[in-house]
Amino acid sequence: MTLADDMISGAKDAARYTGLSVREIYTLADKGRVPVVRKGRRLYFRKSELDRAFASPAA
Repeated sequence: MTLADDMISGAKDAARYTGLSVREIYTLADKGRVPVVRKGRRLYFRKSELDRAFASPAA
């Protein structure tokens, strides 16, 4: 997977990818619970980091 394929631009697309609401994405990003890069007012997420953030721990 290339870096371009791994990037998500904006909270709306991140919400769609994770199944969460846009508000939940903003809240998690503000609390540092979801890895995010901020460029001005725009948020950028990596799919691979979101996958790791929401992966259930091994039993």
